[in-house]
Amino acid sequence: MTDNHREAAGEEEEAIYVVTDENGVERELVPVYTFDYAENEYVVLIDRNDAEADGLILRIEQDGDEVVLANIEDDDEWNAVIDIYNELLEQEEE
Repeated sequence: MTDNHREAAGEEEEAIYVVTDENGVERELVPVYTFDYAENEYVVLIDRNDAEADGLILRIEQDGDEVVLANIEDDDEWNAVIDIYNELLEQEEE
């Protein structure tokens, strides 16, 4: 991902993240889960216009007053986050 930012018109409206991928294509993503791990917050996003597309898991960071979505580069962090996400999915199925 090269550029991540959040657009929100109001508290009652759905949060939409416009993410530009490595090919320069903008996708509108909506959050479906948020969770914490090791003092960080993470968000699971799906494509607003293509629910069948693979989702993304990104770390939420603050840059001053702005919310920034960051890729997870560390393998240990990624594995831990995936484990938590899988647990969330299992709990949802129960």
